[in-house]
Amino acid sequence: MATPALPAAMDDGASRHVIAVIAFDRISPFHLSVPCVVFGEERSGGDLPDFDFRVCAAESGTLTTTAGFTIAVTHGLAALADAHTIIVPSWRDPDEPPPAALLDALRAAYARGAQLVGLCLGAFVLAAAGILDERPASTHWAWADDFARRYPRVRLDPDVLYVDDGNVLTSAGTAAGLDCCLHVLRKMCGARAANYVARRLVVPPHRQGGQAQYVQQPMPPNLRGDRLAGLLDWVSGNLDAPHTLDTLAKRALMSRRTFTRRFRLATGTTVGAWLLAQRLARAQQLLESTDESVERIAAIAGFGSTASLRQHFAQAFRTSPSAWRREFRGV
Repeated sequence: MATPALPAAMDDGASRHVIAVIAFDRISPFHLSVPCVVFGEERSGGDLPDFDFRVCAAESGTLTTTAGFTIAVTHGLAALADAHTIIVPSWRDPDEPPPAALLDALRAAYARGAQLVGLCLGAFVLAAAGILDERPASTHWAWADDFARRYPRVRLDPDVLYVDDGNVLTSAGTAAGLDCCLHVLRKMCGARAANYVARRLVVPPHRQGGQAQYVQQPMPPNLRGDRLAGLLDWVSGNLDAPHTLDTLAKRALMSRRTFTRRFRLATGTTVGAWLLAQRLARAQQLLESTDESVERIAAIAGFGSTASLRQHFAQAFRTSPSAWRREFRGV
């Protein structure tokens, strides 16, 4: 498995990282806007790289949208030839095969090592190109059964927000595409850049891909007066403590059963999975922004030992904490 690394041209001052987004006739404006707002807008105050951002289409001429207005795309598929990252933000109809020229362009990009991202129904396009064969992937839960029937060689996980399988990433629908794009930006540029963009968009800076797609009762962050919201804020600031389900339920003044039910309804995941995600995110932040030793970071993030940190880091990111720090800080 490949370790996280800056994609081609990110560490090369002579050329810019090329990000290409695929537009098509009858596209949803929201799905198209997600990669555009994360990668395509100028943000000189955020210490972000100057991407070479392109919106491309297989069709020529004006494209219609599902919202009743049209868009003009200046790039054709030829602009994918030197793209380092290609994003398929959705697809108009799972029953309609994507154009052969688009599939050929995606296969060629994959063969030369480009990073490919399929958001929502964009996973259908990557699967049609054969790029997801024998790989884990996700898509919108409402089309998961259809996807599984069409592409049985893909290891579909219909329950998660997004799947990062090295140079191929796929996400669930709508807002999960934003989570996935922020994750891609974080891999490329580090936590500071991704958090800056997230703050500008007024969204959470980081949700782990393994979080459930469907949360029945989303809990607004920092909801005043809510015991569970206050508890999560407190735990996030005290990750070094040895938290357990029982100790957290007691602190929330709830029975174990009630706490477990309310926690999953609010976060879409289990206490253990949420704690691990928070600790991994804290370790990433410290590795990228401080000179603390790996041993000290393991303690601050609540892993208890460097061996535990290394084990969980390898399982989540397919690399070591030290290698992660080298990739993002060059040390």
